[in-house]
Amino acid sequence: MLTTANAQSKRLEIKATKTNGTFKIDGKLTEKEWKDAPVFTGFIQTQPNFGIKELDGNRTEVYMLYDNNNIYVGGYCHEIKRDSISRELVGRDRIGSNDWLGIILDTYYDKINGTGFFVTASGEQFDAKYSNFGEDESWNGVWESAAEIQSDGWTFEMRIPYSAIRFSNKDNQTWGVNIMRQRTKAKEKYSWSPIDPSINGFLNQEGLWTNIEKIDPPLRLSLSPYFSTYLNHYPYKTAGVKDLTTSINGGMDVKYGINESFTLDMTLIPDFGQVQSDNKVLNLSPFEVKYNENRSFFTEGIELFSLGDLFYSRRIGSTPIHYGDAYNYTQGTEEVVSNPVETKLINATKISGRTSKGLGVGFLNAITKPMYATLENDKGERREVQTSPLTNYNIIVLDQTLKNNSSVSFINTNVLRKGDDYDANVSAFVFNLNNKKNTYNWSGKFALSNIYNPGQSALRGYSHLLQFGKSSGRFVYQISQELADENYDPNDLGIHFSNNDLEHHLWMQYNWLKPSKWYKNLRVNYNLNYARRIHPSSYQSLGTNVNANAILTNLMNVGGHIYYGAEGKDFYEPRMNGRVFTQPSEQSYGIWLQTNNAKKYSFNIELEYNVAQLFKSKSYQIELGNQYRVSDKFSLSHNIEWKPVYNQAGFADIVGSDVIFSRRNVRTIENELYSKYNFNKKNGITLSIRHYWSEVQVKQFYTLQADGSLAANNSYNLNRDQNFNIFNIDMVYTWEFAPGSFINIVWKNSIFDQDEKVNESYLKNLKNTLAYSQNNNLSLKVIYYLDALSFRKKA
Repeated sequence: MLTTANAQSKRLEIKATKTNGTFKIDGKLTEKEWKDAPVFTGFIQTQPNFGIKELDGNRTEVYMLYDNNNIYVGGYCHEIKRDSISRELVGRDRIGSNDWLGIILDTYYDKINGTGFFVTASGEQFDAKYSNFGEDESWNGVWESAAEIQSDGWTFEMRIPYSAIRFSNKDNQTWGVNIMRQRTKAKEKYSWSPIDPSINGFLNQEGLWTNIEKIDPPLRLSLSPYFSTYLNHYPYKTAGVKDLTTSINGGMDVKYGINESFTLDMTLIPDFGQVQSDNKVLNLSPFEVKYNENRSFFTEGIELFSLGDLFYSRRIGSTPIHYGDAYNYTQGTEEVVSNPVETKLINATKISGRTSKGLGVGFLNAITKPMYATLENDKGERREVQTSPLTNYNIIVLDQTLKNNSSVSFINTNVLRKGDDYDANVSAFVFNLNNKKNTYNWSGKFALSNIYNPGQSALRGYSHLLQFGKSSGRFVYQISQELADENYDPNDLGIHFSNNDLEHHLWMQYNWLKPSKWYKNLRVNYNLNYARRIHPSSYQSLGTNVNANAILTNLMNVGGHIYYGAEGKDFYEPRMNGRVFTQPSEQSYGIWLQTNNAKKYSFNIELEYNVAQLFKSKSYQIELGNQYRVSDKFSLSHNIEWKPVYNQAGFADIVGSDVIFSRRNVRTIENELYSKYNFNKKNGITLSIRHYWSEVQVKQFYTLQADGSLAANNSYNLNRDQNFNIFNIDMVYTWEFAPGSFINIVWKNSIFDQDEKVNESYLKNLKNTLAYSQNNNLSLKVIYYLDALSFRKKA
């Protein structure tokens, strides 16, 4: 087995070779230039057991060349048995259960930032960017790839244009490089330059691609104009309101390389109507639900903006800040007949990049238009009231890489609203420091927030996060402290849940990386969290848990956890300042299992049991997933989660100075079906159906006492039962008819139903939901990618 010392001290090198050849990217490796190209071989297993050399029958051979415009990568992934190759068609940017090979380039060789290009055995593409903030899978480059199955493995070719990457304009360069391969059925990952999982980071373990001579960063200018049309039907059943509406839209995305380091991205008159529907849920907590970002402009290349959790892109285009006030503006017989739930984006711009000296710069600006609600009286007279002003969102980031894979950063977010609404500004200093041996880490942030209300002094808040830990070795740990005072508020552009809060956290993990008779590797970690209120100083909570995860010798993934939470003081659930609820002690136990997803049929199951002291509350969570691959083109998956909760204590209402709680049963079922059929690697259709049902049945009301206890309340008689249903269908047809150019046809069906009917069976409730008013949306969108270099070549 390769030792840690060898993995760190002996860095592999391959000298770059320039070519004048012409390549047809078909995956066949027939060009004579490949025979003289340097070869990457001798791959070492990274997972599940580090240090094992690949068998000769499964060996990997990769070749790499470059010219004045592109990097060419080709290779042969040998297999002893052809049936060992996983080659399902799953679509671009999805790995699925496929075998794949990827090259990761660190073009500035700072050992922190990289760009990855991956090709599957079916020839489909996946790409990503890497940084201190993790993997950004949403980034998309425009490049070419192909693969072909052979009798003893599969071959592939890639053409990566320089317009897809960033690098300096030095005459002679050295880049970090690594090549990774996954054999899915064996659940094995290999790399050319060994990646020791006990060492913090993986870009710092790359090899070197040396003597890259006289390549100039090209003109990087691309335009992606789009055309879209929508047909929408909703049965309003209201006089004067059309059930069927249509719209035609047009706009453009622009990407321009300002210089070799920085790129400008702009979206003009954006259209996000085809994004995946949100997985909405019934929220009974005092905190908002954080949803995933599905808009491509706000997911691609945003790694710099992820510093310090100050940027939550869903704030841009979110619900108007005075959405609820529209119902308070009504006069006489007026009713709200239109009240948009989203603000409309006018345009957005971002500039990002990194200099050859390691300074990363990010700038993002977005503007949303004023929004209005429409009120109408019994005479048919209408008027508009503003629910959101013209708003400007701005972010600036500076991130300097340092030696030892370290960095220091500054980020500022600013929200300016036209008129009498408040403005907001947040700044943070973020650091991530490693010692010379990369065994210990110091990291954290210091943040200040400012809220500016017209005619008032700024409301200032403070927050910090301090972390120290051992980051390499079989035993690792981290100790942290996080504080946010009562005025800290980054939520106009970021997201933060709790204030006036001081938390201390301990995390420890031990890794068994050598295989035994029953597992290939095993990880066990322990967590301890202690929280206090700052003003006035008060104990809040204490929780501890143990988690274990293992890959068994039969390639199943298994794990489990045990949790204990001591009795605490909940200052958030009462929804009233100065009040506190005595949170009961609780325990939780869970196990999970996942079979090898490379097989035609695979499944996963998760079981959890929770018990709380107050009212002897109990809850269960059962999640079962099934995946079946009918063929390499067609697959089905189904996931169902059932979570019944009995005798849960929770907030119900506020009456005067009284806070009303309830003892309730909550039944939640989430049912999801996903299907996909790919005609080829450029052309496919997906279908996603989701039904989310949550039912709340109140058993008894209580009044919250001054000491945090609950006293029975027999006079409160409002109905707080809830029956909440969300039903969504998303059917998407995608055709990449040219590199970076797409035709998308999308059908979206949406049903929302909320009432007070409880004690219905699942099937009866589903039948009632499907009978409710449905919103149907059919859209066509054409995006055409234009690269300025292609015009220059033609000229």
